[in-house]
Amino acid sequence: MIFIDPPLWPAHNTHFSHLVSDTSLEELHSFAETAGIPRRAFDQDHYDVPAHRYRDLVQAGAAAVDGGTLVRALIRGGLRIPARERAASLVHPLRGRWETALPGAPELGAELLNRWGEPHRHYHDRRHLLQALEALHRLGCGDRTVLLAAWFHDAVYDGVPGADEEASAVLSEELLPAAGVGRAETAEAARLVRLTAGHNPEPGDISGALLVDADLAVLGRDALGYDRYAADVRLEYRHLDDETFRAGRSAVLDTLLGRSRLFFTDRGEELWGTAARANLRRELAVLAGSVDPASRDSGRGAGAGR
Repeated sequence: MIFIDPPLWPAHNTHFSHLVSDTSLEELHSFAETAGIPRRAFDQDHYDVPAHRYRDLVQAGAAAVDGGTLVRALIRGGLRIPARERAASLVHPLRGRWETALPGAPELGAELLNRWGEPHRHYHDRRHLLQALEALHRLGCGDRTVLLAAWFHDAVYDGVPGADEEASAVLSEELLPAAGVGRAETAEAARLVRLTAGHNPEPGDISGALLVDADLAVLGRDALGYDRYAADVRLEYRHLDDETFRAGRSAVLDTLLGRSRLFFTDRGEELWGTAARANLRRELAVLAGSVDPASRDSGRGAGAGR
């Protein structure tokens, strides 16, 4: 069912309502498209709609409720995005993690947080950074060099695979020495950043395996979390038409599924391997048109991970 709360939230010289579903994001997107609400108005679990649309959206079938009822509907449907999944809410916790990793360099931490918070990012944002750092913790990694590489691995993101990782590595080579990091550690951090372009560390490269597994841990999220990740990836490539995106995305997923193992550490494979393969196969089926996207919700709760 679709719900809408009163237009009480001020912005841009008007007030906004929230439009949500308690069933699925597919239902919400379908209703919004039919009502002529642009996709850019979608914010992770709801659409922001201006006051002048409130009455006609209610007439179109949205149930008019108060804000508390709307939030409870989101929670009941399992669609509520918690604060830790909202990039704008993560500056403080990430700043604390940076101070632990590299004390005495707050300016560099602030610059990196600003980069990770750039408005064109939808998946490669502060949420991904925090999730990668948390994944490293779950893998038992406390190596500062690997942690610094995680902070830099998508510090430059323009949506150009390969070039982004190279630019991020170069950025680490430019900024880490000024923050007091030695030449050898800087070189190793940059090497690790470059590994995230192909996600294929050499056998015995323990640091590389840890960073690559942390970067890919999103693949092993529960089904709903994975679907949000996939939707965010699509937004980052919204300049591509559907056919071009499907072809490119399917090739990436096929390559990942073709590996003998998705994760390079035993712990990563244990934590995320099974769920990741199920998620990749499901997304491939959706891209191929053999599965109705609405059926994806039936997989909620499967698997483990980030």
